[in-house]
Amino acid sequence: MRALKSLRFSGKDDILPLIEGGKGISVSNGESSGAWAAAGGVGTFSAVNADSFDAEGNIIPMYYHGKTRRERHEELVNYAIKGGITQARIAYETSNGRGRIHMNVLWEMGAVEPILHGVLSQTKGLVHGVTCGAGMPYKLAEICMHYGVDYYPIVSSARAFRILWKRAYHKFAAGLGGVVYEDPWRAGGHNGISNSEDPLKPEDPMPRVIELRSVMNELGLNHVPIIMAGGVWWLSEWADWLDNDLVGPIAFQFGTRPLLTQESPISSAWKEKLLTLKPGDINLNRFSPTGFYSSAVRNPFLAELQARSERQVAYSVTSVGDHTDAFPVGARGRFVFLTPHDKEKAEFWVSQGFTNPMRTPESTLIFVTPEKSNEILKDQIDCMGCLSACLFSNWAQNEQGTTGKKADPRSFCIQKTLQSISHRGDPDHELMFAGHAAYRFAQDAFYNDSFIPTVGQLIDRILTGY
Repeated sequence: MRALKSLRFSGKDDILPLIEGGKGISVSNGESSGAWAAAGGVGTFSAVNADSFDAEGNIIPMYYHGKTRRERHEELVNYAIKGGITQARIAYETSNGRGRIHMNVLWEMGAVEPILHGVLSQTKGLVHGVTCGAGMPYKLAEICMHYGVDYYPIVSSARAFRILWKRAYHKFAAGLGGVVYEDPWRAGGHNGISNSEDPLKPEDPMPRVIELRSVMNELGLNHVPIIMAGGVWWLSEWADWLDNDLVGPIAFQFGTRPLLTQESPISSAWKEKLLTLKPGDINLNRFSPTGFYSSAVRNPFLAELQARSERQVAYSVTSVGDHTDAFPVGARGRFVFLTPHDKEKAEFWVSQGFTNPMRTPESTLIFVTPEKSNEILKDQIDCMGCLSACLFSNWAQNEQGTTGKKADPRSFCIQKTLQSISHRGDPDHELMFAGHAAYRFAQDAFYNDSFIPTVGQLIDRILTGY
């Protein structure tokens, strides 16, 4: 394999073109990203509700006391700013001045702009760049340039980058440190599959990256690195991307492999689970309250969501067409109308204990147990506005504080489950994001006998090509 060429990132030359992917909530933290930077690469901590610590070094729990969603939302913003500052300091100290430290945020997270301002205004010299995806981050460049840090938009197509450039980034060209191409079929977490792309038919990333490079060259950005993210495991498998004029300056982002390191803050149960995954265990689904596709491990948490949506029938509030059979809904037993076939299914589900029908925004009913119904309703009521707009709770970051649609019980509180799994929750019963190559932990000889490397050992291994 050709030797990797060091690149310039965020104002510093001779940086290994190896990037730690930023994983929230509290999964890429100051220790893991600082260790990655100390090894000569670019470490990325997540500023999505990052942890803060008390004087004794204990994690400060995020308890919400506000009576309204907006009050709780303000509490969430304060937690996020304090946590981001805390993790930036830890990352910088751990790095020993080597590599680069980047911060990752999601454009569709709640209050992303005030959180960016809040963290960057108090971390001068500690944070060198910001990566941002999950939406179209038009204002990212302006905010980052205000604080003298480079920006790294995450896109899944050349078309998306062209739009960002024309609308905003051309005004702030000097601060564009790199463009992250996140493959929508291979990356973990939320994915940028467009309506014109088939989630079941992965495309080869090289033609898509070459198209992105062509657009960047056209815009005079020949020198700006592209960062390949999603499905990167052995660099030997990407040898034809190196010194390739069609690809140009290239770096590689690792999101999944850093989960299994000594510095990774995830629980031992989560790490053990990763070592057992098999091909097909990672699922691309659309249950997220963001509305995006996302990639996660198949487990009882996802299975329950799948089953919840399968126990679903369309209803009408009046008898019309085929919807002729009355069916009682809610504590008052108000009637809606189902087709005769759907009424049979509904009565069967009720006989199996799924006695609580819940309305969705699309005039359908899902059938759940009383316990699950209570859990869903409580989670919706407890919403603290962690997203700019949430399908599950109908929160929106606007004057009205709502999307204007019914809350959707087919989804879930993403803040609740990600906080739980990142703070020692059972990985079998929480949302476990993972890239589609996560099954390779069990196949890679590097991890024989449940070996868990340090970040430094992992980077040394990556540099061998394996």
